Amino acid sequence: MAKDLTIVLVHGAWSDGSQWRHVVPVLVEAGYKVRCVQNNLTSLQEDIDKTNDLIDLQDSNVLLVGHSYGGAVISGAGNNDNVVGLVYIAAFAPDAEENIAGLLEKRSGSGGASIYSDTKGFFWIKYDEFHQALCQDLDKQTARIMALTQRPINGQCFGDKTKVPAWKNKPTWYQVSNNDNMIPVQTQKEMAERISAKKIIYLESGHISAVSQPEAVSELILEAAASL
Repeated sequence: MAKDLTIVLVHGAWSDGSQWRHVVPVLVEAGYKVRCVQNNLTSLQEDIDKTNDLIDLQDSNVLLVGHSYGGAVISGAGNNDNVVGLVYIAAFAPDAEENIAGLLEKRSGSGGASIYSDTKGFFWIKYDEFHQALCQDLDKQTARIMALTQRPINGQCFGDKTKVPAWKNKPTWYQVSNNDNMIPVQTQKEMAERISAKKIIYLESGHISAVSQPEAVSELILEAAASL
């Protein structure tokens, strides 16, 4: 039986909605309507607007799920009245007037060393470092495909500041990736605690946990959905 809740999945940088390819079937099989945003990755506000457009198309309440940069997106789009909860998957959860650049700069050891900019201000991950920086727990062939099909993100997305984050007013859940080479695990833990997540889970995964451990990620999303 279909459940009266739509789960909207929001991908991170250097990716697209296909990063949820192993999670979507589990959520659909559980009876939920699922939609995946395709971010422009041109500015934070544009991606918030794009996510809001998809939320507004739904005929039910929405659970937002964001990975990495997608966490900043859902922190803004989550203020939509139709959103009833937020799930952060190894994601940024900025406070008001914070940006991703500042959160990354809090600690050394982030994947920033593998990021480079082109002449138009878009940021890429070095192809030969993509596997180690983002998904060292995936097989080399999968990592190679993800590297070669990466979508660059405009530097403005890192610099744009969050306004009023939805996590201050809506229930949240957070998944920490213990072996993350992009967002330091301690930074993830701090964000998870700051947003007063109803549940925090820790996975022995790299940054793209929705691909390497989709079962555990799906379980957290379903638990959040069931509570709503």
